[in-house]
Amino acid sequence: MSLYLEIPQLNKQFPYRFLLNDGMTIVYPHWHKEIEIIYANRGRVNIGVGESVVTLEEGEVIFFASGEPHYFLASPDSERYVYQFDLKLFDESILRKETSLLSLFEQGERHSRNWPSSFRQTVIALLVELAELEEEESMGMNYLIMSNLYRLVGECYRSLPRKEEQVMVTPTAIHRKETLERLNQVFEYIENQYQEVITVEDVAKYVGFSPYYFTRFFKKNTGQTFIQFLTEYRVNQAKFILANEKLPMVEVAEQAGFSSVKTFHHVFKEAVGQSPLQYQKKMADL
Repeated sequence: MSLYLEIPQLNKQFPYRFLLNDGMTIVYPHWHKEIEIIYANRGRVNIGVGESVVTLEEGEVIFFASGEPHYFLASPDSERYVYQFDLKLFDESILRKETSLLSLFEQGERHSRNWPSSFRQTVIALLVELAELEEEESMGMNYLIMSNLYRLVGECYRSLPRKEEQVMVTPTAIHRKETLERLNQVFEYIENQYQEVITVEDVAKYVGFSPYYFTRFFKKNTGQTFIQFLTEYRVNQAKFILANEKLPMVEVAEQAGFSSVKTFHHVFKEAVGQSPLQYQKKMADL
């Protein structure tokens, strides 16, 4: 079964998102570094996990740790809530002797039907409240979201059972984990350097690859060339700035990492279908 790396479009400043999907929203086999939690709000949701299919009954929850492959099959008359978040949201320096967040989700029992009843009810209440917050536009909403996510993680430390069966670590899983770790290096490099001039040679050297091998590695695992990915990343940064700040276009272009306003305007319009100014006005009218 072929897999692809999904790169969720999360806000760099607040890497969390909520999705409401109906049962006919099919998602092909994929994996990503973000934690993903699925709650079957209505009906039965069919989810592919490895080589098997799990049916999530109405009111049940399942989660996937960083790098765990999964996919969604057609599930008529159903509705699912999907929560994705990067572990960078959490300050792990406050942990004492607890296991890391990454290990917490990797070692935890993913399906709610195997959880203690009180823990299951608590998690569902937190997830429902997170979904309800999406309908609000109140001040401080991100703090409310964060409070629920921190509570969720805290409850997982306290009550999430460990997997009963030891999952065999296959060469494929090891390779996927190594690939994810190497790609994370690339993503972190972009996050820190996107406002500067970045070349394929620069990134290849940073991750310890030759430019030729890096080019093939990146395209194979993301479905995009490195330049396409970098351009898309900068466009998304520009969209965030345009939606949240009122700055001259020259400053937007500079902060998003474009070499000139002319290049910024051309690339943005080609990617988004409208000019940066038109996009800014549209967002202001929402």
